[in-house]
Amino acid sequence: MNPNESPTRMRTSDSEREQIAEILRAAMTEGRLTLEEGEERLAAVYATKYRDELAPLTADLPDGGRRAMAEAHAPEFRLATRRALRRHASFVMIAAGILTGLWVLSGAHFFWPAIPLVFLVMGLVRHARWSHYEPRYSYAHRVAPWNGPEWRR
Repeated sequence: MNPNESPTRMRTSDSEREQIAEILRAAMTEGRLTLEEGEERLAAVYATKYRDELAPLTADLPDGGRRAMAEAHAPEFRLATRRALRRHASFVMIAAGILTGLWVLSGAHFFWPAIPLVFLVMGLVRHARWSHYEPRYSYAHRVAPWNGPEWRR
């Protein structure tokens, strides 16, 4: 075993390397990194073996480079959030139809499906309200799990 390798170090995956490479490319596009410095960092990203070697490559970028990625991919995230909201609304509509059908078949006088439907609609409203403020699929939620709590919001 190599003396630099500790049993607690985690190896990095290709997808993690690619995420950091995307951050560096966005920083180069913004002009935060020169072409030469960006290329050096990209070469270092693809040469890394362990997760902790990736963090210093984006440490000097604002917000770890996440802000640039969020701005670069904002339309994609909005579309993904809208798709998730449409899926949620479809589920609520299907559940409402099934519950109403069961109510009709049961012959009950009280419209009992109203109780679960209230909770389903409340969940849908909450989803719609919060997806406006913080896109569900923002880049900040899926990048750099190895850097600790400052990367997760």
